[in-house]
Amino acid sequence: MKILVVDDEKDMEALFRQKFRRDIKNRHLQLFFAFSGKEAMKILREKDPPEVMYVLSDINMPGMTGIELLKEIKALYPGMMVSMISAYGDHENYNNAIKSGAKQFFTKPINFDSLREEINAIMN
Repeated sequence: MKILVVDDEKDMEALFRQKFRRDIKNRHLQLFFAFSGKEAMKILREKDPPEVMYVLSDINMPGMTGIELLKEIKALYPGMMVSMISAYGDHENYNNAIKSGAKQFFTKPINFDSLREEINAIMN
């Protein structure tokens, strides 16, 4: 399964690669990374339909926010699954994400066991 992780914090790439190293090695997962909403949309538009099955995006990013990205993805690719990540687990962010079509909402630091469960549910 191909997953796109969108976060302006570049160290998230190393963290995700480390946490999913076994799945990557076994070719169960392919991870792609974008460091802005604009870059994420460029990756999604490279193929029609996009190869990515699941997008995991930070909410608070400069330029295009994660919520704006979520809305754009849902407008262009209604069936694509998108979950949101935020350092702020407040109800406003949560409600806004879910109302905008997010499948799930994760707070930082990410509980990778919960994220793995989410990914496994999508794959099965």
